Amino acid sequence: MSTSLKDFSPVTTDSDKLAVFPAFFRVEGVKVGVFGNGDEAFAKARLLSNTSADVVAFADHPEPAYAAFLKRKGYAVEARSFTPDCLAGLTLVFAATGESELDRQIVEAARAAKIPANAVDQPDYCDFYTPALVNRAPIAVAIGTEGAGPVLAQMIRAGIDRQLPRSLGRLARLATSYRGAVEKLVPRGVARRLFWRAFFQGDVADAVEAGDVSQARRFATRLLKGAAAQRLEGKVYLVGAGPGAEDLLTLRAHRLMMEADAIVFDALVPQAVVDMGRRDAERISVGKRKGCHSKSQEEINDLLVELGKAGKRVVRLKSGDPLVFGRAGEEMAALRAANVAYEVVPGITSALAAAADFELPLTLRGVSSSLVFTTGHDLNGDVLPDWARLALSGASVAVYMGRSVAASVAGRLIKAGLAEDTTVAVVENAGRATRRLMHGTLKELPGLEARTELTGPVMVIIGDAVAGANFAGSQVLSETIAAENEMMRV
Repeated sequence: MSTSLKDFSPVTTDSDKLAVFPAFFRVEGVKVGVFGNGDEAFAKARLLSNTSADVVAFADHPEPAYAAFLKRKGYAVEARSFTPDCLAGLTLVFAATGESELDRQIVEAARAAKIPANAVDQPDYCDFYTPALVNRAPIAVAIGTEGAGPVLAQMIRAGIDRQLPRSLGRLARLATSYRGAVEKLVPRGVARRLFWRAFFQGDVADAVEAGDVSQARRFATRLLKGAAAQRLEGKVYLVGAGPGAEDLLTLRAHRLMMEADAIVFDALVPQAVVDMGRRDAERISVGKRKGCHSKSQEEINDLLVELGKAGKRVVRLKSGDPLVFGRAGEEMAALRAANVAYEVVPGITSALAAAADFELPLTLRGVSSSLVFTTGHDLNGDVLPDWARLALSGASVAVYMGRSVAASVAGRLIKAGLAEDTTVAVVENAGRATRRLMHGTLKELPGLEARTELTGPVMVIIGDAVAGANFAGSQVLSETIAAENEMMRV
C-alpha cells in the first residue's frame, strides 16, 4: 500500500503549557542503568559521562566502539540479558536496546519498581526526556522539546554553546567558594543581587576568562569588602513599558525589572509585561482607568516614597513613556520633596507605535513639519487650545485616549476650519499583536465614540501627513461603523 503526504494529519495544539516539568535529577554516586549494545545505548552512556553518576551498562554483546568507551570510562558492565532483578539498586533506567518490545518490557518493570525510565524513541514509555545539553559544570543548560524536535534542540544547543564562555564553570565554582562569606556579610535582597551581578560580569569574570584565578580572587575579595561596607539606599525608577508588546520594552527597562524589589504598575500595562520582572519581586497594581481608580495619584506618590525610604529598588511601570501623559511630574516632585533618589527610563509612547503600525510618516517634508501629542480633553471653552491651532496650520495631531473625545475633537476642528476630508488613522492596542487599524476622514471620526467594542487604548492621528500611511491592513472607518450598527439592529 502506497502513502503520500496527504495521508498524514499533523497534530497541532494551541496550548502554551508544558507537558513536562523541567528539573534536574541528582545522580552523584547513584547507579544509573543503560540497557543495550549498540549506538542508542552508546549515546545515552556518552550523555551520562557528563555527570558523576555510577553508570552500569547492561550489555551482553556491546559493539566494539561502545565496549571500548565503557572500558575507557571504567563503567561496570553486566553481560546478561534483561530480567527484572537487573533493576535492583538502580535510580534511573535507560532502555536503549534497539528492540521496541524489549524496551517497553524494561520500562514497565522499572515503573513497577518505581524507578523513572526512558525508552528511546517511545514517548509513551518515557517518564523523563533527555535534553540537548550545554555543559559548563556546575552550570548546565538543558533544551527539551518533549520529543517533538530533537534536531531543533541541537540547533538551539549549538547557539547557546557559542554564547557561553568556556570559563563559566570555573567562575561558578569560584562563586561557590565565596557564598558563605556573602551570606554573612552582604544583606539579603538587592544588595546581594548587585554583588553577584558585579561578580559574574565584571573584573572577577574577566580574570577567570584570562585564566588568572589568583587575580580573580583578589578582585572578588575587594568586591566583597565594598559590598559589606556599602549602605544601600532605595531608588525609584519611572519606567516606560511601551505600548504593551513585550518585545518593545527597552533592554534597560527589562534589566531594572529583573533587579527590582517592587514593581508598581498601571492598568494599561499588560500582565505579560509585568510578568517579565523578577519572579519574587513584590507586584503592586495601582491601575487608573476611566471610572475605576484603584489608588489616587496622591496615594501612589506616598507609596513610591514609602518604598524608596524602605531601601527598596522600585520600578514604577507606566504604559508608553512616563513623561507623556504619565503624571510622572507629580511623582518626581513627591520623590524630590522626600529626598528619595529616582531615575526616568524612557519608553516607546503609543503615538509612535501607532504610526509604525500604519507605516505612517508623522512628519512629511512639504506637508507637515510639526507634531502634537494631546489627550483632547482641553476643548471646553471658547478659545481653541494651542494644539488645535497647530492642527489648522498643518501639524500632525496624535490624540491619546481618542475614542472618548473623538466627537469633540472632530467637531471643534471642523468648526475652526480644518477640512472635513482630512485623513485620520485610528489604532486600538497600538504596537501589540491584537492591534486593530481603521482609517477614514475627520467627518467620520465622531462615530468612533459609540464603538463600545473597542476596549483597548485607542490612538487617533489626524493630519495631511496621514494620507501617506499604508492602509492595506486597515478597515475603512465608515464601513466598520455601519457594520456595527447593522449588528446592533439584528
